[in-house]
Amino acid sequence: MSTCRRLAIFPMAIVLMLMIGMIAKTAHAKTVSVEMADGEGAKMLAWTFNGQFPGPVVRVTEGDKVNFRFTNSTTNARPHSMDFHAAETDYLKNYHEILPGESLEYTWDAKRPGIFVYHCGASPMIQHIARGMVGAIIVDPKNKKAMPKADREYVLVQTELFTKDPDDVQAMFDRKYDNVIFNGGIFRYDPVHATKGGQFLQAKPGERVRFYFVNGGPNNFSALHPIAEMWDDVWESGNPANHLKGVQTYVVGPAGAATLDMVVEREGVYPIVTHSLTDALRGAIAILEVKKDAKPLPLMPFVEPSLKVKVDAVTPGLAK
Repeated sequence: MSTCRRLAIFPMAIVLMLMIGMIAKTAHAKTVSVEMADGEGAKMLAWTFNGQFPGPVVRVTEGDKVNFRFTNSTTNARPHSMDFHAAETDYLKNYHEILPGESLEYTWDAKRPGIFVYHCGASPMIQHIARGMVGAIIVDPKNKKAMPKADREYVLVQTELFTKDPDDVQAMFDRKYDNVIFNGGIFRYDPVHATKGGQFLQAKPGERVRFYFVNGGPNNFSALHPIAEMWDDVWESGNPANHLKGVQTYVVGPAGAATLDMVVEREGVYPIVTHSLTDALRGAIAILEVKKDAKPLPLMPFVEPSLKVKVDAVTPGLAK
């Protein structure tokens, strides 16, 4: 029997609700000043889901029904939309732009397991994505034995950053980006290259570390490579049917995704980079520190919403 999960996302001045079991997670999101984690305190005015860039990780299971509610607040100035790459639905009916003050609700089935991007599709789409309206959705396979069990999991969302003038759409078409980043921060997981700050990802020797990687774009391809290591297993789009082994570098196009596993036997530091080096050296490096006393970290470490999250209990009658 399928499970029904309720998800409500409002762009900018919006609410995000993902109903899992009996809990509704509700947060307000809007245009917020997001720190770029470059160690210098630089900030940009981002358009966000749930007040963070990238948006919160959504996680469901293959076979679930996802009830999605989308509201564009009356305080917003622009139309917005939501495009779930994990969904197979009516584009004209469900993915169209809605104006401030309008709402949209629909249900879709999580038919295929994997890792997928979600993003705002309002025009100009390139700007809505570049300014932060992008995130990852994981659809776990219903067969728990379809993939090896991971000891640790991380989500990395790669995007290009346009800081000089986020309203200069022509510069986005011309690829005049300033940085390429993982999870909304310049060298967020790289204290070696960060001017100040930057924090390692962590793992213990012998652990299977799983990376759910999404390339949010809007334009560049990523060539994801673990320096001094190898991807032991790679699944295109995170689907267990699309399995590769022993991969040195895996290319992911804009709005593409992959699940990549690495088992590191020795202590040390292992940089994970896009081997498009002009992008790596502009901020897209994450360093995995492998040590015996590694601490547990969340799926998207050190990424927090700029707004407080309110959690409400709900009654069974709402979970439809």
